[in-house]
Amino acid sequence: MTDSAKPTLLVVDGHSLAYRAFFALPVDNFTTKDGQHTNGIYGFLSMFVNLVKAEKPTHLAVAFDTSRHSFRTDQYAEYKANRSESPAEFKGQIPLLQECLAAMSVPVLTKEGIEADDILATLATAGAAEGFDVLVCSGDRDTIQLVTDEVTLLYPSVQGVSQLKRYTPDAVVEKYGLPPVNYPDIAALVGETSDNLPGVPKVGEKTAVKWLNQWGSLDALLQNADKVTGVVGGNLREHLDDVRRNRSLNTLVRDVDLGISPTDLVVQPIDAQAVRDIFARLEFRTLLPRVFDAVGIDAQSTAHAGAAPSVAAPSPAEVDAAG
Repeated sequence: MTDSAKPTLLVVDGHSLAYRAFFALPVDNFTTKDGQHTNGIYGFLSMFVNLVKAEKPTHLAVAFDTSRHSFRTDQYAEYKANRSESPAEFKGQIPLLQECLAAMSVPVLTKEGIEADDILATLATAGAAEGFDVLVCSGDRDTIQLVTDEVTLLYPSVQGVSQLKRYTPDAVVEKYGLPPVNYPDIAALVGETSDNLPGVPKVGEKTAVKWLNQWGSLDALLQNADKVTGVVGGNLREHLDDVRRNRSLNTLVRDVDLGISPTDLVVQPIDAQAVRDIFARLEFRTLLPRVFDAVGIDAQSTAHAGAAPSVAAPSPAEVDAAG
């Protein structure tokens, strides 16, 4: 099979990117007449529609966390404990986003006790093994470890989700100085503030990469910690348990029992009327024809007989967003 003939699997971290979209768009400009905030939904769907149109995946899924609890919090109670409660304006947006995706016939995947990134890791690993070109779209840097010749990471490069940087193996080496498989080793040493995983004091990415290149692996570094000189060497020896814990927690699970395989995620026709209905409730107007265009259908021809044709005039919120 030639590369051009290979199917493309796109897997997306729904909660991560919706949350980024929430902070990128002014919440007060995206509120329906009944008071429902929609900026996270709008921002996510705008990115998602552009992504589908550009990449033309043959297989597709969006994964979500079910709660803050996971097997990682069972292992380390302080995991992500520094994160504040989601803003009140964000609450309620995820179920509505999932309803939009259902209308668009996009599989929504969750599993209790498992994080969305583990679902992405499982599908990406299986997809690559089954001959797919895989695209992983996530705002979590832990997914860098998934990058291979067959798996490309699409990562938001600026605030929000409008621009996505493509991480191939070469791009990861260019940015971090080590291949993707070693990114969790860097993160274990440096720590991850967003996950409340403290690293070795005074050790940044530059020092971590130098050590890993010098010793060849994280295990070798830790085994030779007594040979690392200077203040940072002393700090390393005092925080060996933290480094080992971090490395255990930032390793994504690649064999989650999802009950489906990548081949089950073939792109399906959208339910045009269901999309119209949910978008009408959310007061999205310009987004509707963009969705239809992305999946290659005629918006007018999908209207029910006797139904008024869709009007592409923007809502006030969409005008504000465009400005």
